[in-house]
Amino acid sequence: MKIGVLALQGAFREHILKLQALGVDAREIRLPEQLNALDALIIPGGESTTMGKLAVAFGLLEPLRDFTRTRPAWGTCAGLILLADRAARQKKGGQPLIGGLDITVDRNYFGRQVDSFEADLDVPALAEVARPEDPSSAFHAIFIRAPAVVEMGPGVQALARLPEDGPIVAVRQGHLLGTAFHPELSDDLRFHRYFVSMIDR
Repeated sequence: MKIGVLALQGAFREHILKLQALGVDAREIRLPEQLNALDALIIPGGESTTMGKLAVAFGLLEPLRDFTRTRPAWGTCAGLILLADRAARQKKGGQPLIGGLDITVDRNYFGRQVDSFEADLDVPALAEVARPEDPSSAFHAIFIRAPAVVEMGPGVQALARLPEDGPIVAVRQGHLLGTAFHPELSDDLRFHRYFVSMIDR
């Protein structure tokens, strides 16, 4: 199995380390032709506007769209924004989106960098990949200038939301996964293991 991590900007190295801890062949992806050998792709957290512009500059936008139509992809934080079909309050001609997830995201739902926070999330889907060495049932999520999902299409499943009927922060639609937080910054491997489990071998 070969999983690529889009390495234009952001926390791609952290994802690489998590995948390697699971024994996965993980590769940094910067050019369109590098997508051809992959079984799946992670689009990491970072600055979504910058990542979108770099994807255009490197000729990656259309190849990424082609890839995510049929093969598993996971977007974390900025990656979630890029995988969304719609971004709330985006000006006309705003940042390019890869799309694929039938959701609307609010890019700065929680505010600025200083409003970053951590929260324990109930994610029942992770029980499918739980191991004895894993942490307790709650997933400790790290939110850094995070987005949130404010609208979902009928084919999208909400995997997690903040406590007390808070906003949706993790979704799945078939072979596409999105999280508003940064599992790669946690010591918990369950979300990466869950993504690996989505890939046909």
